[in-house]
Amino acid sequence: MSTCLFCQIAEGQLNAKKVFEDDRCLAFDDVNPQAPVHTLVIPKRHVSSLNEFQANDTELLGHLLQTCRQVAKEKGVADSGYRTVINTGHEAGQTVFHVHVHVLGGRTCQWPPG
Repeated sequence: MSTCLFCQIAEGQLNAKKVFEDDRCLAFDDVNPQAPVHTLVIPKRHVSSLNEFQANDTELLGHLLQTCRQVAKEKGVADSGYRTVINTGHEAGQTVFHVHVHVLGGRTCQWPPG
């Protein structure tokens, strides 16, 4: 059994409120939402951070972002606006070391974000 929390969710070993799933990725609602809409989009294959992606992963990265767009539409925030965030490394706030894209919406986002 993998010790990665998001791998366990992707493998169905831990429950999550799924929003979307296909053979390459999974989207589920964050258990500690920071906005009315806060969904995480992860690749099913373990990749610890954005720094670990290789040149041949371009299609997967694009698919993750297309999934974010689909999630925003499904959650009703595509037209009003939403933010996508990928934290990479400790100083950026990455706490689970499995790449994930935060899809945040349902309220006005401030700038700068952090």
